[in-house]
Amino acid sequence: MAVDYAVIVVYLAGMLAMGWWGMRRAKSKSDFLVAGRRLGPTMYSGTMAAIVLGGASTIGGVGLGYQYGLSGAWMVFTIGLGLLALSLFFSARIARLKVYTVSEMLDLRYGGRAGVISGLVMWAYTLMLAVTSTIAYATIFDVLFDMNRTVAIILGGSIVVAYSTLGGMWSITLTDMVQFVVKTIGVLLLLLPIAVVKAGGFREMKAQLPTEYFDPLGIGGETIFTYVLIYTFGMLIGQDIWQRVFTAGSDRTAKWGGTVAGTYCLVYALAGAVIGTAAKVLYPKLASPDDAFATIVKDELPVGVRGLVLAAALAAVMSTSSGALIACATVANNDIWSRLRGAVRPGTPESGAAGHDEVRGNRIFILVMGIAVICTAIALNNVVEALTVAYNLLVGGLLVPILGGLLWKRGTAQGALAAVAVGGLAVVGLMATYGILANEPIYYGLLASLAVYVIVSLATPATDAAVLAAWRERLAGRGSEPAAELKEESVTR
Repeated sequence: MAVDYAVIVVYLAGMLAMGWWGMRRAKSKSDFLVAGRRLGPTMYSGTMAAIVLGGASTIGGVGLGYQYGLSGAWMVFTIGLGLLALSLFFSARIARLKVYTVSEMLDLRYGGRAGVISGLVMWAYTLMLAVTSTIAYATIFDVLFDMNRTVAIILGGSIVVAYSTLGGMWSITLTDMVQFVVKTIGVLLLLLPIAVVKAGGFREMKAQLPTEYFDPLGIGGETIFTYVLIYTFGMLIGQDIWQRVFTAGSDRTAKWGGTVAGTYCLVYALAGAVIGTAAKVLYPKLASPDDAFATIVKDELPVGVRGLVLAAALAAVMSTSSGALIACATVANNDIWSRLRGAVRPGTPESGAAGHDEVRGNRIFILVMGIAVICTAIALNNVVEALTVAYNLLVGGLLVPILGGLLWKRGTAQGALAAVAVGGLAVVGLMATYGILANEPIYYGLLASLAVYVIVSLATPATDAAVLAAWRERLAGRGSEPAAELKEESVTR
């Protein structure tokens, strides 16, 4: 496997080089956190697709295909649907707000009283998302080098922390473009056709497997509904996704670039399910469905190609991990720490030394959060449970106040705060009662959050007219925005 090792080493070295190059471009807070808000359609589409298609979508998607057949595509498919909905209906308005975090949006909409609580919920979500991605390094490096789990997590996590700390969103954008290309070649253009051919083609696959493997709804209606609640709605409100929307150079880029990325996700979902189905024909008795990806890559691909496909899996994990890490650090610094210490409100103009201090402060937070993520990943074992906790907290606590703020002008700050508190606590309590992987926590938690939001909003005075007027101005792109960003003229293509 010397050639395969060489491919992986070159890939990892390239990630660090991109981080170093990105550091030279990160001169302001806007550069560091949202790539100067000037990405063009090509880079925006590639990086958006890269962040939403992580290790769970690649390794987990193939595993679901192994277990359920073509209907195993539904998890990743609902991610694509969520990205399409975000891009077509909300992304342009979100980009025009010129904020850095979801909590800042809530502050603008509700009058500055929702930031810290919503920030804590979003921080918990992004932290757990980064942890689950970091745990996945253990699987990949075990296949590559038969490496100890802890060492694998430290190695993979350290590379992501290094390039993210150096250049922030610019480094992550550049590395994500590379990762997008590697995933496209490795998974769609190489592994997919090779897996189908090795399994004898679709006719042989149908002959070898039960008919339910080719039933589009074979995974079950309830499971599909839960995926929609967790992943489709999760795409609409996650800080890691919104922070990529903020990088768009124009409304058109945010809308149509995101639509291209969402469509790509749908294709990727089907590809993973087909690869998993082929693996079921080739290896019908694997100990775990999640072993399907690594097994078919290790046993069926030729030298060199195997290294590229494993690099694709590593790219999938790194893109999600780095996006979640910078989101976690941004929320921790802008929404929690800066407010608790009474600093200047996030989103205010920056210049000169102040801008430099902002970059340095965010670098420190990425480094600190990165170390915390690596340590937490070493301590945890169950990726699925950690990811479920993350999305349950996000959707149960924040979906209603965020979408309510965008769609219902009668929603109030008191209603939003009550919805965050009740929804978040209900989800946690129900997970303790029914179990982390049960469907009931997200069902009942979301209903409780919605009920409280509507009742409390109607029972409290409407949001101040001046606040709503300022909100509408920002949504229209006419509100105030950081001075440093007004100077950005070129759009990166």
